[in-house]
Amino acid sequence: MDNQSKVEHSNGHSRSLDIVPSTEEKMKDRGQWGNKLEFVLSVAGEIIGLGNVWRFPYLCYKNGGGAFFIPYLIFLFACGIPVFFLETALGQYTSEGGITCWRKICPLFEGVGYATQVIVALLNIYYIIVLSWAIFYLSNSFTWDLPWASCNNTWNTASCMPFQKGNSSINHHENTTSPVIEFWERRVLRISSGIDHIGVLNWDLVICLAVAWVICYFCIWKGVKSTGKVVYFTATFPYAMLLILLIRGVTLPGASRGIHFYLYPDLGRLSDPQVWMDAGTQIFFSYAICLGCLTALGSYNKYNNNCYRDCLSLCFLNSGTSFIAGFAIFSILGFMSYEQNVPISEVAESGPGLAFIAYPRAVSMMPFSPLWACCFFIMIVFLGLDSQFVCVESLVTAMVDMYPSTFRRKNRRELFILAVAVISFLFGLIMLTEGGMYIFQLFDYYAASGMCLLFVSIFETVCIAWIYGADRFYDNIEDMIGYRPGPVIKYCWLFFTPATCFGTFAFSLIKYSPLKYNNEYEYPWWGHGIGWILALSSMLCIPLWAAFKLYNTPGTLKERLALLTTASSELPKTKLEQERLVAVYGAEGDTLHQKAPPTKDGYFPVDEKESHC
Repeated sequence: MDNQSKVEHSNGHSRSLDIVPSTEEKMKDRGQWGNKLEFVLSVAGEIIGLGNVWRFPYLCYKNGGGAFFIPYLIFLFACGIPVFFLETALGQYTSEGGITCWRKICPLFEGVGYATQVIVALLNIYYIIVLSWAIFYLSNSFTWDLPWASCNNTWNTASCMPFQKGNSSINHHENTTSPVIEFWERRVLRISSGIDHIGVLNWDLVICLAVAWVICYFCIWKGVKSTGKVVYFTATFPYAMLLILLIRGVTLPGASRGIHFYLYPDLGRLSDPQVWMDAGTQIFFSYAICLGCLTALGSYNKYNNNCYRDCLSLCFLNSGTSFIAGFAIFSILGFMSYEQNVPISEVAESGPGLAFIAYPRAVSMMPFSPLWACCFFIMIVFLGLDSQFVCVESLVTAMVDMYPSTFRRKNRRELFILAVAVISFLFGLIMLTEGGMYIFQLFDYYAASGMCLLFVSIFETVCIAWIYGADRFYDNIEDMIGYRPGPVIKYCWLFFTPATCFGTFAFSLIKYSPLKYNNEYEYPWWGHGIGWILALSSMLCIPLWAAFKLYNTPGTLKERLALLTTASSELPKTKLEQERLVAVYGAEGDTLHQKAPPTKDGYFPVDEKESHC
């Protein structure tokens, strides 16, 4: 018990009752979801994004088709679901954002929270660039003749060759290019020769980026009050578009060819370590773990919400969406392969190449191509939009919870969100220059890479399972939802998840290969240096913060470690803990000893001299 508590207790002053605001008062200040559906849709909008459409199907095709599901499911149950549930339950239990939750659980590991928010801040800058591209394509889809379907435009070169049925010459003549590639590189990106030639801004894309940020701002400017209502549309509408594209895709000639390449199992690929690496990083990307977003969203839940059931349902929804999206994408790529009489390997691409080259090329061959182009890019915009504004909400929540007296005043929060949007917009402008694509690739490869996420996940699970205590956290979960989840997740936190993440992290370092744009352009040494600065900016937060706290905390090293690994007494107490306090300190013991730190097993220390009260 600290000195303040002793004095107040011995003097019987009731002012100690106001040491910590009640949970009800705190939630009133922070806000809560209007109902469970708002929370579920918000999380679904965050985790179901562009990676489900443009990354997962390609990874299946590339890594052995149906055989890829074996490592994918192993990583899902060993890492994805346990960490997903850990972060959501942590936010719900503490009612805190991505930084202050770790401060209360274990002050020594508060750097984990800073690391997640650095990643999110960098993600907010570059992820929305994809939306600006999609909005630009969408604006160019409202025409009968799609601009990327012909070579009759001002940006086309003499080597441009239009599409013709059964024409595979584009893929076999080095001196020819397709109109869709020229539209992407010469009209949209206006790409320069390298990162050292930044060039001028593309003002068309600047307008599109501004539109994306304006929409994003008004989706979250009122906190969960606005976010909870917006997600009813933004999280469900992409499913309608995906269903339309799926039905259209499987009815096209050649669709079965694409689906065959998507799912045909090649068990021999499982011997390649890179396949397992791809499966692990895909789980971390698509489940938005180690970003603090799930913690922020969970923190707006009611204390007794059944977050365990919600997490299981959302995880299976996410993976199921990825699987179904593969049919929609590869059926249409199969159609393109059939029309051009080329192997599927020559039309299948991942990332921006799928969304802005392969798919636009495919829809240009379809009847009523502008309609299907609009459907696809509307889906891309909404898939990216809700992921973007939830990431911004995560960063804002973390900062508001750190400085509640500053940002919870009238209109302060709205102004802070506006500042975040404006600053992120200004930083993003460099990616809309002629050399901007090279900057974008650096951010994508280093800033929010699997390596950073794996590193953070190791410390998250170690902190909860080994320092705070897996059994103790299970007690907290039981107090919230009314029962203890199966022991499998607990053992994952203790052993399987940190071991798997550490092994995958080590493998990613060993197999590290420098980034190349388009597998051709090699970045200069200083370009890779910028990339590693982006990566280390988040990872170094954890050890540097721990060293800083150990240095500035008084006492011996043992005393410092004991203090810095003790959870805050401001955390909600389980019913059993409250009963122990009442038994020892009397009817007001729970309030009078808010600052008495619990021991490692969750018990509160008893001062025999004061037990008479």
